[in-house]
Amino acid sequence: MVLFNYVLMCLIFGTTFLSIKVGVDAGAPPFFSAGIRFLVAGCILFLWMVWKGKAQFSLLLRKEMLLTGIGLTFGTFAPLYWSEQYLSSGIAAVLSATGPLMILLLQYGIFREKLPIRSLAGCIVGFAGVIILLLPGMMNTSFNEFWLIGCLAVLLSEIFYSAGAIYSSRVIKRFQDTSPIALNAAQMLYGGAMLLVLSLFTENVHMNSILTTNAILSLLYLIIAGSMVAHTIFYWLVAKTNPVFPSTWLYISPLIALCLGVVLYHERLSFLSVIGGIIIIIGTILVNIDNLKQLIGKKINVLGKESHL
Repeated sequence: MVLFNYVLMCLIFGTTFLSIKVGVDAGAPPFFSAGIRFLVAGCILFLWMVWKGKAQFSLLLRKEMLLTGIGLTFGTFAPLYWSEQYLSSGIAAVLSATGPLMILLLQYGIFREKLPIRSLAGCIVGFAGVIILLLPGMMNTSFNEFWLIGCLAVLLSEIFYSAGAIYSSRVIKRFQDTSPIALNAAQMLYGGAMLLVLSLFTENVHMNSILTTNAILSLLYLIIAGSMVAHTIFYWLVAKTNPVFPSTWLYISPLIALCLGVVLYHERLSFLSVIGGIIIIIGTILVNIDNLKQLIGKKINVLGKESHL
């Protein structure tokens, strides 16, 4: 059951980048569609948690939910949705894989945590991968500055994600009596509301563009599969295994997104982009290699014990 849910989660997360691209290309305003996605998903999940007795409405009055929503939802997805107007879904997915590198750098820069040599090497490798990934677009004679700004926006979104992830880990410890799913739902509510406020001041929302078939299907998929199912599976896997194992989707989903973008959406992909993407994934794995070794060791021990039963 754990393996099945893990594979399903990776597939869903890998397809969300393409789904965002489909919705944006259909004319759906990026901030508005992102806001609706997270507000609706957060509302449904939070009410479900309240109904099950695992959350209380007073949780929404805590400032921690607002701050987490700024990091994990608003700051992460506002730049990502905006950037996919100018980037392929595959490039956006690979650049998003820099999240673990950003987390490590923030922990070192802000909290002065010790940075192992292997992790430092992973950061350097990952950064080199980003440069290689950006080269094809920058060397193109028909270079579009919005393409470069879009790439930088995705990297900015991962800084917000990293700060939100570090802060949310402390929030989860502070609210140990509350389901992590309820905490995630509450922060999505705040993040979705802020995205809609941003849309109100920056976008002209026309119902004709929102009610197209592709825009509706994209939004429904992102609400149900991307925000409700995948995130619920993620927290279920955290409870059943440990925080490291579910997070390894970051190594797999970008490659899924790259392939889906090329095969299903006919996105162009240069050889250098593929090499850069692979190098980013390698750098991310180097950063987390010690955690991965511990995870593999635990799995081997569990399988060994089961074989003796």
